[in-house]
Amino acid sequence: MLFWIFVFLLTKQSGLTQGHPDLLSRAATEASCDCTINSCRTLFDIVWGCLATIFACTWVALHQNVPDPNLGWFSLLMRKLRMMLVTIIAPEVIVGFAARQFVSARWISKEFDVSTTHGFFCNMGGFVSEEGHPVSKMKQFPAYMPAIRKIKRADIEDKSKGDTLSKGVAIAQGLWFVTQCLARVSQHLPLTELEVATLAFAVLSVAIRLLWLHKPLDVQQPIVVARSEVEINPLQEEDITPMNNGSLTLLEKLDGAIDGEYKKYSPISSTSVPSFYSIEIDVEDANGLVTFAGVFGVGSIFGSIHCAAWNALFPSMAEMWIWRISSVFIAAYPALTILLMIALNGWAQNNDIPGAVLLSLLVLGIVIYPIFRLFLIILSFTTLRSLPPSAFVDVNWSNYIPHL
Repeated sequence: MLFWIFVFLLTKQSGLTQGHPDLLSRAATEASCDCTINSCRTLFDIVWGCLATIFACTWVALHQNVPDPNLGWFSLLMRKLRMMLVTIIAPEVIVGFAARQFVSARWISKEFDVSTTHGFFCNMGGFVSEEGHPVSKMKQFPAYMPAIRKIKRADIEDKSKGDTLSKGVAIAQGLWFVTQCLARVSQHLPLTELEVATLAFAVLSVAIRLLWLHKPLDVQQPIVVARSEVEINPLQEEDITPMNNGSLTLLEKLDGAIDGEYKKYSPISSTSVPSFYSIEIDVEDANGLVTFAGVFGVGSIFGSIHCAAWNALFPSMAEMWIWRISSVFIAAYPALTILLMIALNGWAQNNDIPGAVLLSLLVLGIVIYPIFRLFLIILSFTTLRSLPPSAFVDVNWSNYIPHL
């Protein structure tokens, strides 16, 4: 409820569209450049502040799984760039990924009496056997958990490139940007479209960082653990017997990124876990519920924040309507997708024509979604060419902090 009130207040900001010529002329005269240098900001200040925040919300916030130890620096760079691109185009995928790993890590921590950091390290492929294969399946734990328990949490955290303090500072950075936006709304100062888009990333970044607070950052080399001598049951044979999985198709990679399930993945034939991998825990429908919450909730929040620029000043009517349509679609897409999937698996499952129609709509949404996301990204920058003078007025912090 508080979030929707927050979006409503942003929507009521004093920005105006080109469709209101009388109000446009008023916006052009208010808060003009007669302000002092201490109360003004430049276009460079706006762009630099937003880009720095977006970089912190995408590149810096990413806690990747442990990569293949044989990868070179260029392959590692491209690996992170691909994940950064996914964060920009479909941030709800990253939030769902972080939520799955958080739930799995907490469950492993309670089930096997280890720390949450140990649970995250298992999820990210941080523990490997003496043969170099990840210990990343629940059925492997009876043989390797005695050795994993002997690893101190401090030894795992020592491999991390960031501690709790640095992660706390990063969270504070995102909260500071949100605070600045709220202050501008409070003082009836307009937010640019770029700031609104950055605000959406900042809000999601705080959620991602909190979910990954105890996950080690940018670990490059795993920890080798020895296998204990335990009796092997038939269910464990698939995890100790080499098998040839074959290469994953693009559709299988997308499916794995969304729900974390890689049906062809086997640790014994790999040297690392997939990029969006999380251990499937022994709780019925746990992964499905987390995915549902991540896709529906986060996707709707992300799109709704963009709707806050509904009444912003746009250089043209076409740009205004492209922004509005794209924002509404991004906000409504998760709910529409879930409804289509329910209908497809329900009454349309045994009906060929309705099933084909629903499946076509589902595929069409998947194709259109990144296009609308690109529209919002492009418009965030193109609309900077025509900003109202009040957009360059800085927040007067003395209203909140006396004698500043």
